[in-house]
Amino acid sequence: MKTLFGLTLGGIKHKILNLVLIFLLAILLVFGAVAVFQGKKLSTVVNDTREKQQRSIRQVSEEAMHQTLEGALKKTTALQTYVADEVFTEASNDIDMLRTMAQGIFEGRSSLEKIEASLPDPKTQGTLTAQVLCEEGVDYKKSEYLGYAAYMSSVMINMVGSSGKIENCFFGLRDGTHICIDSDPESKFGSDGKLMSFPVRERPWYKLAVRTGGICFTDLESDTYTDKKVVTCAAPVYANGELIGVIGGDISVDKIDEYVKSSLENGGFVCILSKSGRVIFAPDNNGIFTVETTETAKDLRQSENKELADFVNTAVREPTDLVTISAGGKEYYAIGKPMSSVGWTVVSIVDKKATEAGTERMLEDYDKINDEATEKFNDASSHSIQTVLVLTLLILAFGSAAALVISGKIVKPIENMTNEIAEGGRTGKLFEMKEIYKTKDEIEVLAEAFDDLSKKTKQYIIDITQITKEKERIGTELELARKIQRDMLPNVYPAFPNRKDFDIYATMEPAKEVAGDFYDFFLIDEDHLGIVMADVSGKGIPAALFMMMSKILIHNFAMMGASPASVLEQANRTICQNNDEGMFVTVWLGILEISTGKLVASNAGHEYPIIRRGDGDYEYHKDKHGFVVGGMSGIRYSDYEIRLNKGDSLFLYTDGAPEAVNKDNRMFGAERLISALNERKDMDPVELLTDMNAVIREFAGEAEQFDDITMLELRILPPE
Repeated sequence: MKTLFGLTLGGIKHKILNLVLIFLLAILLVFGAVAVFQGKKLSTVVNDTREKQQRSIRQVSEEAMHQTLEGALKKTTALQTYVADEVFTEASNDIDMLRTMAQGIFEGRSSLEKIEASLPDPKTQGTLTAQVLCEEGVDYKKSEYLGYAAYMSSVMINMVGSSGKIENCFFGLRDGTHICIDSDPESKFGSDGKLMSFPVRERPWYKLAVRTGGICFTDLESDTYTDKKVVTCAAPVYANGELIGVIGGDISVDKIDEYVKSSLENGGFVCILSKSGRVIFAPDNNGIFTVETTETAKDLRQSENKELADFVNTAVREPTDLVTISAGGKEYYAIGKPMSSVGWTVVSIVDKKATEAGTERMLEDYDKINDEATEKFNDASSHSIQTVLVLTLLILAFGSAAALVISGKIVKPIENMTNEIAEGGRTGKLFEMKEIYKTKDEIEVLAEAFDDLSKKTKQYIIDITQITKEKERIGTELELARKIQRDMLPNVYPAFPNRKDFDIYATMEPAKEVAGDFYDFFLIDEDHLGIVMADVSGKGIPAALFMMMSKILIHNFAMMGASPASVLEQANRTICQNNDEGMFVTVWLGILEISTGKLVASNAGHEYPIIRRGDGDYEYHKDKHGFVVGGMSGIRYSDYEIRLNKGDSLFLYTDGAPEAVNKDNRMFGAERLISALNERKDMDPVELLTDMNAVIREFAGEAEQFDDITMLELRILPPE
């Protein structure tokens, strides 16, 4: 045997060295193969997980954003429609009242003498006055109608002076004469100082009112004298079947225009369309809609953009869901809701790209993090290969134990990371930094990158939660609408503290945020008390809007001294003129002559009233029912009388009381209602209704309240 550097060639040490060298080389070869395999597997898993997470993030973000945006825009659009509708509904009621008064004057003109009406006088500039205008070639002094129409002057002046909605009003007569109420007589004269003619019968509001035969609204028009943008509410006046003329008023839309123009923010805005599909109000430079005059404005229902045309065609007829439309090279979310009064439609628009900005930024950050992590991983891998080649000789000297430990430290964290990433792809679990990944090499760099990405994903979830809070804000606004509705009903008690001859009290428990039931009581004069109990079909905001309109109509007509049947007929006629949604209301209306106890009442499809005589029991008074108000035009109603003596009581209610159900789906019922009243017949009205509400709630238990519950108690007090 030969010896070389102290090592015996062919000896045991040599063989052991050879065995160790072969073993270590095999280990290095195996480790290299495993490292290559795990590296490729890790790269594949990372890329696959990256694509899955991107798809998942985009899908969840879009779904959450769509649901949140749809709910928020629906409620916001509904609230905006309700606020705008209130302006035109009040104006419509004022014009309808003027029309009724004018009709009465002309039907009784045989007993009236004509009175004079004056031409515009510049000396009255700045003062509301009645001014006579006429068409070219028409002599106002020979007018058959002007002398009677002048009786309306003081009423029209008072209305313009007290109304916060109508800027001026007028009465255009069929013979070409015209009475105008405003404070600007100077505008009626030309530059030559001569009074200008006024083409009464050619004005759009005159033609539209005559054509429709009822209360109507024009599109956005320019005032004849001031060029101010207004909407005109007008109605034809007939007397004994003869057209007398058209009475109307101009409604200023400056505040609506200002609100719409200020709504452009962060890619979203509000616009208003006419019922003919034309843009009436829209912010400047909104990217989609352009406001033009009536003569040049385009009907968007005929737009070449089919998505836009279909959306507008639906929105002018009924509320829409959230839809996507493309215009001007962009995509937008859009939702619309018509106004029941004027027939316009409120449309809310949001730039779709603006809603996706957060998602896109997050995905960009995600890609950036991945690219940086991949680059760091590749750089570190290249450096590691060089280091491994240099250290291979040293590794051979350390032995198999060191090789096994090192290989274990490299392979195990990678396998654990791969399994955790794969699990996250299946379950959505976020990746977390653990002690096993703190290897002080490329594996730790990659793990930190994934950990950073997971934290950003968690932050995104927090952002989505913040969006959900915005939905709660919308709920707060609905609560405000509920308070406004409650404030419209009598709610201060005692209602008539100076009256010792009767006591009255009423309550309403709405089933939703806003109610469709309503009650009302008011003194028509010192000896007549009007009492109303009504129930609107449907629930929620539509029923609440219909309830407010019905209450105002019935109250106004009753205050004019008509009988209950006549009041219901007038209200039915007015509602049926603009009731495209087919809503209706059941009404019990009574007018009590306080001094005699005579109660004249009429029932339009409502529940039977309940009466208690003196110290007796409560009993149903099965009166004759008429048809519901708003169900069909031309309906006639009948009056009937009840005599209420001292000590008698009248109990009114809506069907929400007897039809309240418990968890077993059993109704409270008419018999249980009578029984509960008789058990509490000695209570005063406040105690009685408070206790009755408690009894119904106790019966219903945990069952959800299905309908509004409204009750009213009137008690005729004996002399003190």
